[in-house]
Amino acid sequence: MNDVECDGPAPYVGRRLPRREDGRLLTGTGKFVDDVDLVGQLWMRVVRSPIAHARIESVDTSIASALPGVALVLTGVDVAHLGRVPLEQVGFHEVFPDLEEHTHPVLAHDVVNYVGQPVAAVFATSPYGAEDAAEHVSIEYEALTPQLDPIRAASQPPLHGSFSNEAATIIKRYGDVESAFGNASHVVHAEYFVGRHSGVPLETRGIVVEPDPGRDELCIWGTVHVHDCRRIIAMMLGMPTTSIRMRTCDIGGNFGVRGGVFPEYPLAAYAARRLRRPVKWVEDRLEHMTGIAHAREQVHRISGAFDKSGRILGLKDEIWHNHGAFLRQAEPLVSDITAGMVFGPYRVPAYEAVLHAVLTNKTPLSAYRAPGRYEGTFARERLLDRAAAELGVGKEQIRRTNLLSAEDLPWQPGLDIVFEPYLFDSGDVRDHFDKALAAAGFDAWQEECVAARAQGRLLGTGIGVLMDKAGLGLYETGSVEVDSTGRVRVLTGASSVGQGIETVLAQIVADVLQVDPGLIDVLHSDTALVPDGVGSWSSRSTVIAGGAAREAAVKVVAKARRVAAKMLEADEGDLELTEGRIAVRGDTEKGLTLAEIAGAWDGWTARLNGDEPGLRADSVYVEHHMNYPFGVTLAQIEIDPTTGGHRILRFFTSSECGRMINPQTTEGQVIGAAAQGIGGALFEEFVYDDEGQPLSTLLMDYIMPTSTDVPTVEVYLTEDAPTRDNPMGAKGLGEVGLIAVGAAIASAIDDAVGATDGIRRLPATPQAIWELVGASRQAD
Repeated sequence: MNDVECDGPAPYVGRRLPRREDGRLLTGTGKFVDDVDLVGQLWMRVVRSPIAHARIESVDTSIASALPGVALVLTGVDVAHLGRVPLEQVGFHEVFPDLEEHTHPVLAHDVVNYVGQPVAAVFATSPYGAEDAAEHVSIEYEALTPQLDPIRAASQPPLHGSFSNEAATIIKRYGDVESAFGNASHVVHAEYFVGRHSGVPLETRGIVVEPDPGRDELCIWGTVHVHDCRRIIAMMLGMPTTSIRMRTCDIGGNFGVRGGVFPEYPLAAYAARRLRRPVKWVEDRLEHMTGIAHAREQVHRISGAFDKSGRILGLKDEIWHNHGAFLRQAEPLVSDITAGMVFGPYRVPAYEAVLHAVLTNKTPLSAYRAPGRYEGTFARERLLDRAAAELGVGKEQIRRTNLLSAEDLPWQPGLDIVFEPYLFDSGDVRDHFDKALAAAGFDAWQEECVAARAQGRLLGTGIGVLMDKAGLGLYETGSVEVDSTGRVRVLTGASSVGQGIETVLAQIVADVLQVDPGLIDVLHSDTALVPDGVGSWSSRSTVIAGGAAREAAVKVVAKARRVAAKMLEADEGDLELTEGRIAVRGDTEKGLTLAEIAGAWDGWTARLNGDEPGLRADSVYVEHHMNYPFGVTLAQIEIDPTTGGHRILRFFTSSECGRMINPQTTEGQVIGAAAQGIGGALFEEFVYDDEGQPLSTLLMDYIMPTSTDVPTVEVYLTEDAPTRDNPMGAKGLGEVGLIAVGAAIASAIDDAVGATDGIRRLPATPQAIWELVGASRQAD
């Protein structure tokens, strides 16, 4: 890495600065995709399958096409030449060469495979006209038997041609698993299930496409990962990527589920290009609930081998991952991460995971905040609770016995995650565990529960320990430019999806340039300004996009010193940067601000000196290793034995951060993630009947936690172990608050009702809790 030491203090990194994005978002001046309206635009309405699995016998568009204002009606036959939506290339195609056979068609033309699958599309001059015309598209179906259970579907007739419903089988293994289980004094087996839910962002999906017929170019608003989306849409339409410009707009929540290319995106782009008119599509909530990427739904049959003291000798897990009808985004990426991280932050000498990535007649899934880690952590932590009970040791003791400590590092057991060797080399998980329990006052929590139970109340505490992986995606781009007015423009290949990346990048660059962050503008998600980038996912933005912005700023300082040396007729080594000004060390009167240097180094002057004008630098930051944050989640819950209702009384979550750029945005990320974890643990689930009909397609049926359901979240953050993988020492923290929530809450429910391994399924519904209370009382 090309690096230059920066003089002076670093006053902005580590400070609790308010989010710069909030000004426009809270005053209603943000610009979302639904705010984009273009002259002459058409509205797209998608006709979707009402059946989970059926053969399409006929599609009649004649009445719809004749209605006033309808410009076009497309069916699967019309867009068959576009092919299927390809997966992102991250390495899995070489391992599983048939992956593309399981990808999503733009419109179904022979068989539908889930309720909500696009079958036709209407384009009209008003949204109401488009919706009315869509209701006049007549489709005849021959119903087929749906396949919904991933374990059974793996051996059932294939959904896609002659290819198996098991789209991929992923195996992760290290150590001598057979010997570990053969020599164990105690073996624990269990099966756990995590239900299907999703991020359900406030803003639904949408896209606006503006064609330029004279140049055969498209401008597109509304996608999240603009560079990957541009590449895939261009490929499908047979256009050069340079002929498509992705434009920035605010994103009302992503959490992974809105990333990638959905079939509606190339469909709208194709129609706009064909009709030579802008096309707009914004889905309603019903479409969203059946068309957005679903997530989770995994079955874990997990086994642990222990010695008499509770020390883990080996761990095995067979996993069925229900991907729904098609593969999306970069799958089987989530499956790979799942299988690669079940062992978590523990010293596990031998490990084996076999994951079956299975296709069924449900909505396709992809990544959702902490994909694979939420599910795997639930299974592992529940297994540890069960093992602790069977061995007669405490929940804290069994974890403390097995957690990785500084003496174990570097921990590199011989396994890869998404083709990157797993390497954990910064932090002491056991020490952090003890600090977290002490900071929470966990002993007092337990004493409260004992006293309450003596009075007949059902109170319990639970523990979940987590390890995340962050920084996936190898590289990111960044540029920094200082202009003659003193303003600084930062360009990044990352995207702003609510995580505060504009604030964080401004702080990082402000430290390097020694200027106020208020002078810095952060621009993103516009391919005309940023032609290459990766985007914001996998808790990578602060680490990798921040690394790119920092490198570019460092290069700007180096150029400013070089140019100032000429202008001041001074030796470059005698110059120092302080508060945005390059001056001669010991003679502060002799100096120039960065703005003055940028203004003086104009095109004419710079070219005469054989240099590029202005103060600008570009960077491509490459991160060769992921970083691994870890932490603890604790919950105290009270159960109503008559209804199975619940109230979370206390909630505590911790993380080792490496180095925080902005503690306020970090805490916000952790608290928001915790709320989503509570949703998945107690409330949220996409439920289907036996015919594959979704039963939770409205927010009155898909239950989400409200402000009264989410308690005050106590956040404990440490900076004891800066990562060695980036110069800031920062770790990705966007998902840590969610990962162990399900495990901790399930553990607390068991503790409250006196059960051992009673909650084996998430979400833990009131009915399931009520039944557990009854079973526990009968056992007594």
